[in-house]
Amino acid sequence: MKPLSVEVTKVVKESERVTTLYFDKNFSFNPGQFAMIWVRGVDEVPMALSSKSSITVERVGDATEHLSEITAGETLGVRAPLGKGFNLYSGENRDLLIVGGGVGVAPLAPLAELAKAHGRRVKSLIGARRREDLIFRDRFERAGDLRISTDDGTIGHHGSVTDLFKEEDLDRFDRIYVCGPEPMMARCLDILREENLAMHSEFSLNRYFKCGIGICGSCCIDPEGLRVCRDGPVFSGDRLIGSEFGLYRRDQCGIKRGI
Repeated sequence: MKPLSVEVTKVVKESERVTTLYFDKNFSFNPGQFAMIWVRGVDEVPMALSSKSSITVERVGDATEHLSEITAGETLGVRAPLGKGFNLYSGENRDLLIVGGGVGVAPLAPLAELAKAHGRRVKSLIGARRREDLIFRDRFERAGDLRISTDDGTIGHHGSVTDLFKEEDLDRFDRIYVCGPEPMMARCLDILREENLAMHSEFSLNRYFKCGIGICGSCCIDPEGLRVCRDGPVFSGDRLIGSEFGLYRRDQCGIKRGI
């Protein structure tokens, strides 16, 4: 897939380190799918689509630093949509639970909106370090019930989003969707495994990508060799049990590093 040239039409500063870029083109996508964003002269990096015409960027490296400084009128190369997104399941209860932390809420916001549009009952648990770091709160509130946690207690529950997760009657939800920092997601998976509910959950993973189409192997998860860019980035929770999820990830040189 060749990059499509898009123009940035609007830039929204969501928080101190997070920015949303809106494009002049829409992409038909399933929430959870991603885009490879070509920053000319810098690098090509994967980004979750936060709407049909936007990506949400956390400033963590050279490429994201450049993306965070882009202004309206500039252009980028985009390959999208890529990978496998979330599956919008509907059981007898129609209840869905969404759990997000940090910038990981970006692919979950369009999922919550899509679920509401399809008549599902949505409950969202979102966490951040501080009140100022919460993003897309209004989108989750419009989609259904919302509970918030912050590490410093400036809004909502004083603690982690996994504290809120533990308080839920997880068995009543048809499907549980999780995206955020990997240690947080790993704790959620442990809870689901203990309650024999991992098969009813989906997790969106973040790994270092080079190609974005399953060829280079830089994003693989052992022992199955799951390719996050091609087989994911969304995986059923039961498929991650026994893998290196929550333990290791490969850096840009292919060396395993502890999470």
